[in-house]
Amino acid sequence: MQEEKVILVNEKDEQIGLMPKLEAHEKAILHRAFSVFVLNSKNEIMLQQRAHHKYHSPLLWTNTCCSHQRNGETNIKAGIRRLEEEMGFVTELKELFHFIYKAPFDNGLTEHELDHVMIGYYNDEPKINDEEVASWKWMAIDDVEKDIQENPEIYTVWFKIIFDEFYHFLEDHKL
Repeated sequence: MQEEKVILVNEKDEQIGLMPKLEAHEKAILHRAFSVFVLNSKNEIMLQQRAHHKYHSPLLWTNTCCSHQRNGETNIKAGIRRLEEEMGFVTELKELFHFIYKAPFDNGLTEHELDHVMIGYYNDEPKINDEEVASWKWMAIDDVEKDIQENPEIYTVWFKIIFDEFYHFLEDHKL
């Protein structure tokens, strides 16, 4: 099976090429990505714990799902596709904002992403894909913020950035 390619972009989110995903992470090349946050009617966030075999950030807690857009795929279509692949359900998504971050990992890889953050709403249990997700839970927004301060090592770097810098976007979109 051919390795998935990521969309290389400039800081204006204009596509400048394609590259195999692992190579982009090895070379720390800026590429397009997305992060989906799903809230329920109690204004809790559905968190996922990444599968143990992920090549970076294994077993860390993070937003509902995240990944990379495919060439020619809109942000929303990519978010809906990956939400179904990882968490086993479909819901409407709305894009809130995007930001750029760069984070090196101990294994020599670096995430350098222009991350599109989306929100959706869902009240049922997911049907997680064990290849992608180790576990999941609902957690109140305020409890997540407090837990990140007390236990930062159990969360992914992008999730902590979103909470630290963009918390108000989630607060503004509670039901």
